[in-house]
Order: sequence, then structure tokens, then C-alpha cells
Amino acid sequence: MSIDIVSLAQDLGAEAESLHGLIEPLDDNDWLMSTPAPGWCIADQVIHLALFDERALWSMTDSVRFSEDLKILQSSGVDIHQQERRRSHANLLKWWVDTNTSLRTAVQGVLPETRCQWYGPPMSAASMVTARVMETWAHAHDVADALSVQVLPTLRLRHIAHIGVRARAFSYVAHRRELPAGEVCVRLNAPDGTIWRWGDDAAHSVSGDALDFCQVVTHRRHINDVHLEIHGDLAHDWMTIAQAFAGPPGEGRQPGQFGG
Repeated sequence: MSIDIVSLAQDLGAEAESLHGLIEPLDDNDWLMSTPAPGWCIADQVIHLALFDERALWSMTDSVRFSEDLKILQSSGVDIHQQERRRSHANLLKWWVDTNTSLRTAVQGVLPETRCQWYGPPMSAASMVTARVMETWAHAHDVADALSVQVLPTLRLRHIAHIGVRARAFSYVAHRRELPAGEVCVRLNAPDGTIWRWGDDAAHSVSGDALDFCQVVTHRRHINDVHLEIHGDLAHDWMTIAQAFAGPPGEGRQPGQFGG
């Protein structure tokens, strides 16, 4: 089945619009509100998205620039995130919106299977955009939690859930553990009442609400604070370490932090 990268770009735009609706009305004090991510305020969340939307754009459209930037980051030890904190909040918002818009425009001229450089193995352009959808949703989730508002689930959760399922093997790599043999079946209740399913029926399975699953694999909720049904040793073992994002596991969320 062919991948509609234009549709992926539209979904990225919809997630960006959702986050923009949360942060556009904020004043300077609000931008400094702590989020559930330890040590990160709302401004930090936006900086992170802008930085990596920008580098995703370079990866797709200017591989030389991406490679040069990667070499600088690897050799200098410069904290680019810290540097961007000097921006005013109005400038920070404009930087992220402009970069995200440019990325979505550029995507429409790239073949889905085009290989793009990244900080780990290269990935397809389609996978790159899907990852940006996931990250935008996850960091918007942090902002919403900081503001004590709820972001309603949409069918775009399928992108996050799909990454979460596909990243099972990576979750073990990130924790420096060997992937056990066997498969885990995942069955999720979508926001429209349909069922999303990965894998065959098995003694090892995860089922429940798609939002709960996405919150767990992005480390926005502790497994104890959602209502997933988990059966079998393989499923239990995986869900204690599941992560849909690249890099080290991080601190995640604590049990009971968001209720039970």
C-alpha cells in the first residue's frame, strides 16, 4: 500500500495547530510554567520542537547542511537548546510556526521512500514526518498538562500507536536488553469506535484505549495510571519499558502522578 505523504504532512499541521491554540494566548509568565517533563517549562517544549522540525527540514532538503550541523553538535558539545532560550517568547513562537510550516511544504515535494539522515540510522521521509507528528503530539501533551487542560484524542493517534508498536525491539535496545522471542498482539479502541490491531491473536497481548497506549509509549503517563489490559509475560515485560521515541529512556512519569 502506498503512503500518502501529503496526508501525513496535513496531520502534522493539525497537531501543530492544536499546540498553537494552547500557546498562542499565553503571556510571558505562562511560558515559564513548569511542565511534567523534569526541568522543562513550556518554552523548552516549543524550543525542542522548533529545533528538530528545523533539522528534519534540513535533512530532507539540504543534506550537506544537516551533516555539517551534526558534526558541530558532535564535536563542540554546544547546548543548542540552551542557546535558543535567549529568544523572546514571541520570536520563539514565530520560529517554530515558520519552521513547521516550511517542513510541511517541503514534504510535499519528497518521495515517501526517500532516505533521510538523522541522529540514528537514516529513515524514510514518511517515517520522518510520522515521527514529527508523534513528537508534536507528545510535547503538546506536556503543555496541556501544565495548563491543566485536556487535548481531545483524534484519529491521528494511529500514527503514534503505530510507532509505539513498531518500536518494541528498539525499546529493548534503549534499555540495553535483549529482545525476547515471540510477538505481542496489540488491539486498541480508536476514537471513532473502530479497532486498530497489530499482530495475530496471541497469549501475549495489550488492549485498551488508544490514548492510554499512546500516553504510555511516549512516557506521558506511567503504566499504572492508565487502564490497559495486558496479558502474558512478553506483553508485561515490554510495556514496562516501551518507548516510541529515539534516544535514552529518560525519567518518564511517576506512578500516581496523574491518578490511577
